[in-house]
Amino acid sequence: MNKHLIVYILGWVLLIEGAAMQLSTIVGLYSTALSWIVLSLVGCLPFCISGAIPDFIDALFETASGFTTTGATILREIEGLSHSILFWRSFSHFLGGMGVVVFLLAIIPRLGGNQSINLMKAESTGPAVSKSVPKLRNYAAMLYGIYGGLTALEVILLLCGGMGFFDSVTTSFSTAGTGGFMVYNDSMGHFNSSHYLQAVVAVFMLLFGVNFYAYILILSRKFKLAFRHEEVLIYIGYMLFATLLIAIDIYHIYGSVYESFHQSFFYVTSVGSTTGMALTDVNKWPEFSKTLLLLVTCIGACAGSTGGGFKVSRVLILLKGMRKEFHLILHPRAVRTVKLDNKRITHEVTRSVSVFFVVYMLIVIITTILISLNGFDFMTSISSVLATLNNVGPGMSVVGSTGNYADFNILSKLVFIFNMLAGRLELYPFLLIFVPSAWRKA
Repeated sequence: MNKHLIVYILGWVLLIEGAAMQLSTIVGLYSTALSWIVLSLVGCLPFCISGAIPDFIDALFETASGFTTTGATILREIEGLSHSILFWRSFSHFLGGMGVVVFLLAIIPRLGGNQSINLMKAESTGPAVSKSVPKLRNYAAMLYGIYGGLTALEVILLLCGGMGFFDSVTTSFSTAGTGGFMVYNDSMGHFNSSHYLQAVVAVFMLLFGVNFYAYILILSRKFKLAFRHEEVLIYIGYMLFATLLIAIDIYHIYGSVYESFHQSFFYVTSVGSTTGMALTDVNKWPEFSKTLLLLVTCIGACAGSTGGGFKVSRVLILLKGMRKEFHLILHPRAVRTVKLDNKRITHEVTRSVSVFFVVYMLIVIITTILISLNGFDFMTSISSVLATLNNVGPGMSVVGSTGNYADFNILSKLVFIFNMLAGRLELYPFLLIFVPSAWRKA
């Protein structure tokens, strides 16, 4: 055995590994983005093979919608599908909700250090994932423990309300992933005879839109920190405020305070958490309520939740950054910092959020123009773009709570798939795939 040769080779292996670690961020981003693309491509096979969705683009659309927890569908008739296909649709939400890569970090022991951190950053929702989190693998396992625990609790509560076992499981999968796929054509409207079931789903949609770090604080008995979590408080506050405004606006339709609040709370939590479940046709609601729902759609849920959207934390950072700039205009020599949860937000994070907003708006503008080529009305075009980019699913008009995406052409469906993947991966990891210089560096 040539020991010197072996040592020489191992030395070069270590040098190459060291160089590769410097590229860990790019590799992390690509690994996550490519894994979601592969998941969608392979995941659509059950739809094609079974004949449930024979067209490949339609099957890919449905699968991407499932894994990205968007919940947009091209299916006109859902109840005629087999139980196995219906289960797969809902289960894709559950898999995509917390993130497949986060699941792998929880069970694969070989990933660690910067690789794990960058993979977590690439798939986690929100401005940043702290490097200070000890034992990232344990952290990922805790996230999935909370995720699974809340899902199991919802299943139990739905069973207690008289919902069948299959319906309870698939509904809980869709709620947990904030996706919205249901096994009935009229979504949760199928259970109009039970306000209890609808209320349970509405509450859990709200809960799955909360930053999971708040749940970790509660489990760690750090109750003061948990209940003072600024993003969570704003999230719950704006959802309740929107519920109140819409309930007042739709009172003349239902003629009942209770029914108005019930309908309003369900829809606000549905679009605010970006789940997208439905009770009735919101196209019949007043323009004020529909406009407010679109605004809630854009804001979305908390960072670190299973929900999509722009994220409450980003909105807070932008607003606080604007206040800082206005203050500096009036007082040029003043020293003012942006804080979230009494922690200073660095200039890099503020800049990143601002750039994210610009990229977000560019995608909205460009994809809306492309979708408008279908010839649908403006509300259909803009709401379908916002619904797919924010991973909500239903929009307004043609793609409203009682509509679907079946009538769009192939180009539009591909654009929607792009939006769904970009939105779920927080734009940057997915967009980097289309940057040639990034590929050369990798």
